[in-house]
Amino acid sequence: MPASFDWRDRRVLVTGASGLLGGALVRHLLELRADVVCLLRDWVPQSELVQERLIERCTVVRGDVREQALLERLLGEHEIEIVLHLAAQTIVTIANRNPVSTFESNVAGTWALLEACRRSPLVKQIVVASSDKAYGEQAQLPYEEDAPLQGRHPYDVSKSCADLVAQSYAATYDSPVLISRCGNFYGPGDLNWNRIVPGTIRSVLRGERPVIRSDGQYVRDYLYVADGARAYTLLAEALAKDPSLRGRAYNFSNEQPLTVLALVARLLAALGSRLEPDVRGEATHEIRAQYLSAARARRELGWQPLHTLDEGLERTVRWYCERLKEPA
Repeated sequence: MPASFDWRDRRVLVTGASGLLGGALVRHLLELRADVVCLLRDWVPQSELVQERLIERCTVVRGDVREQALLERLLGEHEIEIVLHLAAQTIVTIANRNPVSTFESNVAGTWALLEACRRSPLVKQIVVASSDKAYGEQAQLPYEEDAPLQGRHPYDVSKSCADLVAQSYAATYDSPVLISRCGNFYGPGDLNWNRIVPGTIRSVLRGERPVIRSDGQYVRDYLYVADGARAYTLLAEALAKDPSLRGRAYNFSNEQPLTVLALVARLLAALGSRLEPDVRGEATHEIRAQYLSAARARRELGWQPLHTLDEGLERTVRWYCERLKEPA
């Protein structure tokens, strides 16, 4: 990416800033000396955004990403140049229980933001968060970017639709959009305890057996959240260098898929625990194997993760041991 690209004082909107990836992205942007504006729907005092006082270095606008009039005001009054759209309902089990709210946040929120950007002439780059889930179940793995988007269950469908909406704005209106498709994020600051990494760590620190909802054989990608944050700034930089990339999607992965049981085994080793997982086999409407090829990002963007899986897990375990006041 061009050495001449300078983030200093650039007005950047981050939606979903109180989430796991959002907090890491805001931190990274502040390190780059960007001028960050966060759109927040809910106040989450336990989030990294608040706990690490990152929020005090940002401009905060309260509201819902589905409110197009609010978005147009925000983009105009704050003179936003770059939009990094992460806001979404991200938990698969919640999507299965509450599909309508998931569709509203993930799909309607995306088109409302893109329409607001289309009406805001200062916006030069937009990065939309899709997901590996957008591909749905595929016969050929790992997923590559030209695979069809064919989600079937609520969360997967919401990401397929949001991805296609972003592509349609690029194709129809020349909107300056790139799309990120990542696997499962993990790292410091994840407060969704029903996710496997924080849930396992908290259980072990409490002396309890970690719960695996599935049979443990589901295969996934796991990407350290700081590497995910770098992927989003890398995409914005790429689009600034070459606007003809608009509408393109990129997978980001450390390309080391593993089963849930294997991941839990690594966490148990990092925690020095001999507890046996409680494998319940209760998961439904989830794809058994999904993982990504990052060949396009490596080839076209020079992408590579800075953290191996073991390094990322060690950093994550240390963070939770400190936050939960247990010895490492």
